[in-house]
Amino acid sequence: EHKNMKFLKPGKVVLVTAGKYAGRKGVIVQNSDNKTKERPYGTSLIGGIKKYPKKVIRGMSKARIQRRSRVNTFLRVYNHRHIFATRYNMDLSKELRGKISLADSSKKAESRRLFRKVCQA
Repeated sequence: EHKNMKFLKPGKVVLVTAGKYAGRKGVIVQNSDNKTKERPYGTSLIGGIKKYPKKVIRGMSKARIQRRSRVNTFLRVYNHRHIFATRYNMDLSKELRGKISLADSSKKAESRRLFRKVCQA
C-alpha cells in the first residue's frame, strides 16, 4: 500500500499512465488520500489536456492560428497508482479553487470550461 502520498498536492503536474488518456499531461485539481466505499483507494481529480495545440507558422491567417492553438481538456478521478507525478508544479489560479465539481453533468461541463480557460492562457 502507498502510505506516504503527501507530495500529491493540488497543482502538481502529473502524467496519466492508464486508461483513455494514458500518456497525457495533467495537473492535480483535488486530492483525496482517504478511501471511500465505492473507491477503496487514494484518488486524485486530474484536469488534463486531451488535445494539444497544433503547430502554427507565420503564413497562417489569424483565425487559423486561433483554431490551431486551442486546447481540449478533460477532468477525471484517477487512482494514485495510475498517475505519475513529475517534479513540476502549476499555480492553480484562485478562480479554480473550490469551483470544480463532477457532481452532475452540467456542473462537470462548467468545470471543464473553467479549467480550459486556465489552460488556454
